[in-house]
Amino acid sequence: MGAFDTPERPRIFSGPNLLLICIVLLFCVFGIRLWYLQIYKNDFYTSRAQENRTRQSTMFSPRGIIRDRDGVLLAENTPAYALALVREDCPDIPKTLDQVSRWTGQPRDELEKVFEIGRKRVKHFDEQVIVPNIPFELVALVEAHRLDWPGLTIAVRPKRSYAYGPTLAHVLGYVARANEEELNDDPDLQLGDDVGKQGVEYVLERRLRGAKGLEEFEVDASGRVLSSRIVTQPVKGEDLSLSVSLSLQEVATKALDGRAGSVVVMDANTGEILAQVSLPSYDPNEFVVGISHAKWKELLEDPEHPMQNRPVQSAYPPGSVFKLVVGGLALESGSVTPATTVFCSGSYKLGERSFRCWNKGGHGLVDFKKSLRESCDVYYYQLGERLGVNAISDYATRCGFGVRTGVELPHERSGNMPTAEWKLKRFGEKWQRGETLNYSIGQGYTQTTPLQVARFVAALVNGGKLLRPTLLATASPDVIGELPMKASTRKLILDAMVATVEEDRGTARLLRRTGIRIGGKTGTAQVVKLMDKYEKKKTQEIPYKYRDHAWLAGFAEKDGRRYVAVAMVEHGGHGGSDAGPVVAAVFDALFGVQQGN
Repeated sequence: MGAFDTPERPRIFSGPNLLLICIVLLFCVFGIRLWYLQIYKNDFYTSRAQENRTRQSTMFSPRGIIRDRDGVLLAENTPAYALALVREDCPDIPKTLDQVSRWTGQPRDELEKVFEIGRKRVKHFDEQVIVPNIPFELVALVEAHRLDWPGLTIAVRPKRSYAYGPTLAHVLGYVARANEEELNDDPDLQLGDDVGKQGVEYVLERRLRGAKGLEEFEVDASGRVLSSRIVTQPVKGEDLSLSVSLSLQEVATKALDGRAGSVVVMDANTGEILAQVSLPSYDPNEFVVGISHAKWKELLEDPEHPMQNRPVQSAYPPGSVFKLVVGGLALESGSVTPATTVFCSGSYKLGERSFRCWNKGGHGLVDFKKSLRESCDVYYYQLGERLGVNAISDYATRCGFGVRTGVELPHERSGNMPTAEWKLKRFGEKWQRGETLNYSIGQGYTQTTPLQVARFVAALVNGGKLLRPTLLATASPDVIGELPMKASTRKLILDAMVATVEEDRGTARLLRRTGIRIGGKTGTAQVVKLMDKYEKKKTQEIPYKYRDHAWLAGFAEKDGRRYVAVAMVEHGGHGGSDAGPVVAAVFDALFGVQQGN
C-alpha cells in the first residue's frame, strides 16, 4: 500500500452486518404480525376462539295449533327429524354429501345446491339442515355411523300434521320448506324452516310461527359438551280457534258427492264461516314431508284443478242468483213496484234477436214475487233495458259484488261487474244492448265468487249489514258496509225467496222444512252457448264441459239463529235439483233435522 492510499472502509452489507440487518427485519416482521393479530384483529380472533369454546344451537318454537269451533284438533305438531351438517366438524364435505345422497336417494346436485344456499346463512359451528323430515330408520342408520361421518347430526324439530287431510285442505292450507325468496325476505327464517304456503297457515303465518330460542354449549377441544345454558327461551306460536265446524264441513263435503264445486256456510249475524268446501281437494300432509315432482306435476295438470280454492279463487257467472240484485235495484230506483206486471210469453224480442226464457212456454203475467219464485228471465230482460248496464254495475258493486271480501285466505278473486267503459277498454268494442239483457240475469261478462254471494244473502237476512267473512271464531262482527236498499225492499226480496221454497211453483221447493223459515234462490249459469244438437238433451246426455253451472243460495232462520248456505256445482246442470240437495243437507245438520222429515 502506498503512502497516499486510503484505507478500505468496511462494507455495510458485509457478513456480520447483513446478519444483523436480517435479524432486525425478522423481529420487525414478527412485531408487525403480533400487532396485527393481537391488536388489530383482536375482536375477530377473540370471537373465533369463543366459537371454538362455545357453540350455539337454535331451539325451535312449536307452531300454534289450530282447532275448530268445537275444540276439535285440526292442525298439530309432531316430532320430526332432519339431517344436518356442521361444516367445521366435517373433514370432507363433498364425500359426506355423496353419502347423504346414497342414504336418502336425493340427487347429489340438489344436495349441493341446498348446501351452497345454506352455508351463507349459517354461523360457524351451527347446524345446517341438509335434508328435512327424514324417517326414523334413517335416523338410526346415521347414528350408527356417526363416527364414520363426523359433522353429520340429527336435528329434532316439530312437524305439522293435518288430521283431516283433504277435508279442510283449502281452509287450513299447508306448511312447507321455505324457498330462497322467502329466506331472503324474512331474516327470522333459517334454512330448512317450514312456512305457511296456502290457506290460514299462509295468511296468519306470523301469529302461528312464534319465535325461536337459543341454547349455548361449552365444549372441550374434542367437541364434547361440558355445560349448557338457555340464552333465549323459544316462544310458542299462537293457538287459533276457527269458526269452521268440522262436522258441518264433513256434511257439506259428503253432500257435494265428489263433484267439482263449492259450498259456503255462514252465520249471517256474525260473518263467521261455518263450513267452506272446495272439491276436488288434495292432502296437505304430502307437502309437509316434501311432495315429489311427479305428484306436484299431477296436481298442476289435473283438469279439475284440485289446488284451486273455489269459494274465493274461482269466479263464475252467478246466473239467476243475480236477479236478487237486479230486483233490488229496480225496486229502489222506482222502475217497478211489487205489483208491476210483465207478460212472459217464453221469449223477449230486442231488435232482430229473441232472448228466450228458461221456460219456453212462458210464465204469463209476472209480478216481482213471481219473478223470483219462478225465476222468470223475461221479467229481468225488461228490467235490464230500463236500468242500463252502468246502473246495474254500480249497484251490484255497492252490494259487495266484484270486490274482495277480505276473508283470511290468500289470492282472493274480485270477480267482475262489467260496465260499458270496461268493455271498451278491455276489448276495444262498444257495449251492446243485448249484453245488458244477459247481464240482468247474471250471464255474459258477469263474474262473482261463491263467498260474495253468501255475504250478500247474509246482509239481506241480518238487517242490511255487509260483514267481512271470517274464518276465526269471533264475538264482534266486522261491519264494512250497508246494503243500498231499504228495509222494505229487503223484506220483499226475502219474502219472495221464502215463496221460492214454500209455494208449489217455487224452484227451491226441495228446501222446505217444517218449523224453519227457509228462503232460496236457484241459478243456472250457462257456460257456453249450446249447439242445437244438445239443446233438448238431458243434463247427463250433454258433454261435461258444456253443462251449465248449478247455483243455490239459501238462508234459514229459527229462534234468532240465521244461517246462509251457498252451493255451486260446476257443470252440475240445474240449481234446484243439483245444488239444492247440498244446501238441504247443510240446513238439516244445522237444525238437527232428521233426513226424511
